[in-house]
Amino acid sequence: MSKSDPNRMFVYPKDVDTFGFDWGRLALTVAPEVNGAARFSGGVVDLPPGQGHTRHNHPGAEEIIFVISGNGEQMVEDEEGNPVTKKVGPGCTVFVPESRFHSTLNTSSAPMQLFVVYSPAGPERGLRELPDFRIIPAGE
Repeated sequence: MSKSDPNRMFVYPKDVDTFGFDWGRLALTVAPEVNGAARFSGGVVDLPPGQGHTRHNHPGAEEIIFVISGNGEQMVEDEEGNPVTKKVGPGCTVFVPESRFHSTLNTSSAPMQLFVVYSPAGPERGLRELPDFRIIPAGE
């Protein structure tokens, strides 16, 4: 399917190549390379029990994290760089201000699923540089 294909406006995580890591996976369902989104990108993050992504930031970009399922701890640093950690669960929306350090940990015995949005698009490209990065082909 081409990026201009109207069907690309309706994308399931299983329809796209997924970024795999030791801590989980990210399926970009909206991004310039997926469907031509120009101002943001986003997708579904799956975190197995006890797993999470370590403290990091996205220089020049804001992020929204929406908890679809599961429970965990979300850390977002305040303006002075102090970590603020809260328990999060289904329905919680987390706003990560531009360039702010943050981390997520699944503290439950069940999978945790998130939907993340980056604005502007682009921060997810840096994930390809991580040592544990791998592509999981669509459908796997």
